[in-house]
Amino acid sequence: MNTTGSTGLRPILERHESTLLANWITAQKAAPTYRPDLIKENELRDQCRDFLRALMQAVQSGSQNVDGSEWQPVRDLLASISRSRGKQGFSTTATATFIFSLKEPLFQLLQQEYANDPKVLAEQTWATSVLLDRLGLYVTEVYQQTRDSLIQRQQEEMLELSTPVVKLWEGVLALPLIGTLDSARSQTIMENLLQKIVESGSETAIIDITGVPTMDTLTAQHLLKTVAAARLMGADCIISGIRPQIAQTIVHLGVDLSGVTTKASMADAFILALKRTGFAITRPTAGR
Repeated sequence: MNTTGSTGLRPILERHESTLLANWITAQKAAPTYRPDLIKENELRDQCRDFLRALMQAVQSGSQNVDGSEWQPVRDLLASISRSRGKQGFSTTATATFIFSLKEPLFQLLQQEYANDPKVLAEQTWATSVLLDRLGLYVTEVYQQTRDSLIQRQQEEMLELSTPVVKLWEGVLALPLIGTLDSARSQTIMENLLQKIVESGSETAIIDITGVPTMDTLTAQHLLKTVAAARLMGADCIISGIRPQIAQTIVHLGVDLSGVTTKASMADAFILALKRTGFAITRPTAGR
């Protein structure tokens, strides 16, 4: 089935570009997924015009393989539009509508062009539908990849924000943990802590687990690995925030924390850290 010959899309695109462009934009603006708050009409018009011209060049090449080199400019343009819309906040449906909304105005022109030849009309309508479906799927795939990339980057940024390493005193760092510790987050915690130890030259790090809701064997192992890595960098760790429930769980699991200093609260851990660094907290004399 040939969509690129004299009885294909080529004459439609060559003779009716302006009409097709206008009707296509109208169809997109009439769609319930149209987002004028995210894209201006002038920008939409430029994208539609660029696509029609890229489509015309691909059709003129004679190739029907949308994955071929002749269709690379079309794919590049659609990828750019999909990524842009993914970052702007368009939905999957709204992004795919850019391609699928072209069907109706194209079918209308095909009906006008081949009104006297029902067989050719049916063939060209089917071929055009298949072509736009393939391009629509490509748009959706690129959009989904963009969204997945954004979500992954946001998750990484949230991990960074959820594992702050704070300098409490000269030579004393604190790492307050909140939430569940999985392998990915534990790796981020270790990297951030070690980097801060190198930058500050601190000799003591307080890991506060007050905000960790549960303690299991995997979580304990992650903590021990972090403590061991910090020791290799020349810093000793104090684990604070050991609540009664956590203590019972650790004993029940048989996790050996005998080689790690633990405290019930960060305040207790901070006092101990100050002593190790040669500082002491004293109350001022009354009346002075």
